[in-house]
Amino acid sequence: MTTQAVGRSRQGKYSILTLIFISVVINYMDRANISVAASALSSELELSKVQMGYIFSAFAWTYSFMQIPGGILVDSIKTRILYPFILVAWSVATLIQGLVSSLAAIIGCRMAIGLFEAPSYPANNKIVTHWFPPEERASAIAVYTSGQFIGLAFLLPVLTLIQSAFGWRGLFIISGLIGIVWAVFWYILYRDPQDLEQSTSPENSQNNSQANSVVEQDAFDWSKVLLAFSSRKLWGVYISQFCLGGTFIFFLTWFPSYLEETRGLSLSSTGLVASIPFIAAFFGVLLSGFASDALVRRGFSNEFARKAPVITGLALSSCIVGANYVDTTTGVTLFLSIAFFGNGLASINWVFVSLLAPKNMVGVVGGCFNFIGGLSAVIVPIAIGYLAKDGDFKPALALIAGLAMLGVCSYLFLVGKIETVDLGGRQQVNKPSQP
Repeated sequence: MTTQAVGRSRQGKYSILTLIFISVVINYMDRANISVAASALSSELELSKVQMGYIFSAFAWTYSFMQIPGGILVDSIKTRILYPFILVAWSVATLIQGLVSSLAAIIGCRMAIGLFEAPSYPANNKIVTHWFPPEERASAIAVYTSGQFIGLAFLLPVLTLIQSAFGWRGLFIISGLIGIVWAVFWYILYRDPQDLEQSTSPENSQNNSQANSVVEQDAFDWSKVLLAFSSRKLWGVYISQFCLGGTFIFFLTWFPSYLEETRGLSLSSTGLVASIPFIAAFFGVLLSGFASDALVRRGFSNEFARKAPVITGLALSSCIVGANYVDTTTGVTLFLSIAFFGNGLASINWVFVSLLAPKNMVGVVGGCFNFIGGLSAVIVPIAIGYLAKDGDFKPALALIAGLAMLGVCSYLFLVGKIETVDLGGRQQVNKPSQP
């Protein structure tokens, strides 16, 4: 890249990060609005907790199983084209939720949202990998990942107000319209680094185009999927992502119902109380990202700088079980906030995809990583639906705490040294980024 292009990239990378952040907020708004609508929706359509568990899970049926194809698409299609397309598609599905009246139709809409959101996080990770050097990636990942926490912290009260004013149908329609409008802004504002390079240095366009086409052809090699599942080191981060998702999916789906039905809070109070753990998670994810990068710059090993926040966060997430032993709203909020702070602390887990995956497999490994993580959103909401079908959420919280500790074990015993994995000797093994 020419000097001018490098300068432009440096000036633009924080604007790009802002675009990702806002997209993540909208992404999770369309995942979480179902939890706000759950009580009113289930009452109007006469749905049981088990049926609501299947609705909560339906998003992940397609989201998780499309992660690997989604990762391949991310490696093969320009982000400026792919991202606004999937934004419009999942936003339209969100909007349609407000127009249907049957269990099957709502499940179908949730599956459509999961289908089109599937490439989003592999795309986010690819964008950060291209725009930020290794020593800044954990911070960048922390910033855009924080969007799922701080966005929902402020959005949950807003979403409850929208529902109070327009009903659960209006909530879905308004959410969908917001995403469609944002897709237009994304297409107008986003550029890939190679686009800047080509526009700055036309004489290199042909060479760059040839290099990009080689990568895209190689991205369609399905043998890479098998390679991505062949490493014990990668399985360690896959399993930890599943466990991390167990805590997160509770807050994203059953949490408002838990506060309303088990703790007896009103809809307006639920929106305010529910925002507190999300704010705690926001501070957790920012702390972990910036602290991790700072430790690397100060000479600490990747084993310590990258793994310590994740292991600590997973351990703190197990504190969610403490809510089973307190009766006050303050006590419940405290334990849930500690648990979600820990979940945020561990959410830089994505950094291990860029640190461990060969450069030409970031999208595929990211897809496998998010596929296994997404399975938690398939299994946990249904499991909670059955465990809490009589209104008792205590077994469900114990399940979530157990998964968090399993995640700790996966890092302690499977991940090992942080370095780019050698998958069959087919990819160049790059040494880990060390100062």
